[in-house]
Amino acid sequence: MKRYDVIGVMSGTSLDGLDLLRVALACGRNGRWRYAFLRAETLSYPKALRQRLAEAVNMSGLQLAQLHVDYGHFVGKALRRFAAMPLAGTASGAGAKSLPAAPDFAAVHGHTVFHQPEKGLTLQIGDGAAMAAESGLTIVNDFRTTDVALGGQGAPLVPIGDELLFGDYTFCLNLGGIANISYRNRKGVREAFDISVCNMALNHYASRAGLAYDKDGRLARKGTLIPSLLEELEALPYYAQKPPKTLGFENFKDEFLPIVKTYEKYSTEDILHTLVEHIARRIGQVCRQARVFHEAGDGEAARTPSILMTGGGALNTYLAERIAAWSGLAVAPVDKTLIAYKEALIFALLGVLRMEGRPNCLKSVTGARHDNIGGAVYLN
Repeated sequence: MKRYDVIGVMSGTSLDGLDLLRVALACGRNGRWRYAFLRAETLSYPKALRQRLAEAVNMSGLQLAQLHVDYGHFVGKALRRFAAMPLAGTASGAGAKSLPAAPDFAAVHGHTVFHQPEKGLTLQIGDGAAMAAESGLTIVNDFRTTDVALGGQGAPLVPIGDELLFGDYTFCLNLGGIANISYRNRKGVREAFDISVCNMALNHYASRAGLAYDKDGRLARKGTLIPSLLEELEALPYYAQKPPKTLGFENFKDEFLPIVKTYEKYSTEDILHTLVEHIARRIGQVCRQARVFHEAGDGEAARTPSILMTGGGALNTYLAERIAAWSGLAVAPVDKTLIAYKEALIFALLGVLRMEGRPNCLKSVTGARHDNIGGAVYLN
């Protein structure tokens, strides 16, 4: 059984920082992958770089090209430093023992600037050549563009990891800048799509109180519902679309935010309370309507629905409570490392699949013409 030592790197739309995860991965005989965390770190962006990333959507072509290169060098330097750090993980089923001093390669998501698959366009910046040159590692990046070229949404990419790593859960819910979900339907096909904006909206309004985020949902819990705002948000056209479908920062900026801005006379607590309720309702509705079980009598054993909740939003206890209330599902207890680094873990797995020449993007969730192998490889 071959074991891989990989660094997975993720940068979310909420600009929380750069997630770096060194992980051991191995595939069992049943086709399920096992993992062992070796080291994890979130690197905060320097203020100037964070500002440039936030402004990237409005940059000129030359400015964006320069940021693409500069960001690649930043990530590459971070990888070099991180790869040299001692391993601090557990020796579990993936076989963390006897791994080489240097990782096999790094799989890097990049930072999304544009995502408009209906135009055949998606852009995750971060120059792979610069990353390889700075880090001394082989780099796998640019995971989405092949799928978009094949007519797909280029997202979500996480579901194949949900299938191979976390297939025992009924639902896998990620609460990042955008909330997305993955589940296997009653035909055994993995379905996944973006549900709604999440942390990008909550963090935006937490900043009105001088906070990077609303810790534990404390401000939201204090607030009261703004019924008319909730009603307007619930009527957004995106929710009537059928999957496959994805959201990007453009949707937040052009469709979601203009609605909320008309209610900024209300307190930050009331706005956050209403946003949490909206996000939880959207997620709850998806879980309740998902066709995940076979009809009675067709031989499928009954099982208790479960939800694996990860991403920064999973640490928002008030949001988690409201999701549990609206979905009617018990939220599975999860290790905090997994909550914070699940996406980095799965991108490490996507890199392994790319290096093995195996599909790492599913047509059932993106709408592409066929399953495909995404990722560009840069050799040091």
